[in-house]
Amino acid sequence: MNTVEPIRDKKKIDAIKKYLLGAGKIRDYALFVLGINTGLRVSDLLGLTWSDVLDEKKKFKDHIYIREGKTGKEKRFPINENAQDGLKRLLKDEINLDYACPIFSSRKGNMSAISRSMAWRTINDACKAVGVTGNIGTHTLRKTWGYWAWKSGVPLPIIMEVLNHSSLTVTKRYLGITQDEINDAYMGLNL
Repeated sequence: MNTVEPIRDKKKIDAIKKYLLGAGKIRDYALFVLGINTGLRVSDLLGLTWSDVLDEKKKFKDHIYIREGKTGKEKRFPINENAQDGLKRLLKDEINLDYACPIFSSRKGNMSAISRSMAWRTINDACKAVGVTGNIGTHTLRKTWGYWAWKSGVPLPIIMEVLNHSSLTVTKRYLGITQDEINDAYMGLNL
């Protein structure tokens, strides 16, 4: 299995969003936006139902509560503005909302989510369409969250906690910190 990379260019992230919206792929847009804004594994993203994010009045809950499929650990996190935007766009198409329905439902039927392979194809196609190169996969969304959290100054121990990593070494390797970024750290700090 190839190691996938995060999307390290914010212009490419914006281009992917525009591409998906322009192509009318609202479900795929919501998947992409929720993925890069939560750091969830694709299996956990695909397992989300509308009841996980909405209350009885179709208002967003303050937090999403899930039990991670891989680790079995409980996870609680807020839904940021961009993630809410993606979900709102998707919600507009839901006429008779079934709260038990997966958010990213398959066109084959409302009560099943898209497959992991369909999610992979969606992400790969969007990345290729805007010129994102390198190893891309569903885990790219999670790694993109981690990378941009780190780039925006979130301390590594918090990123490690969010991603449920066992050590900082795992988190640093996971983020794919490059030699250029290490060089920038040296060159940017002139004490």
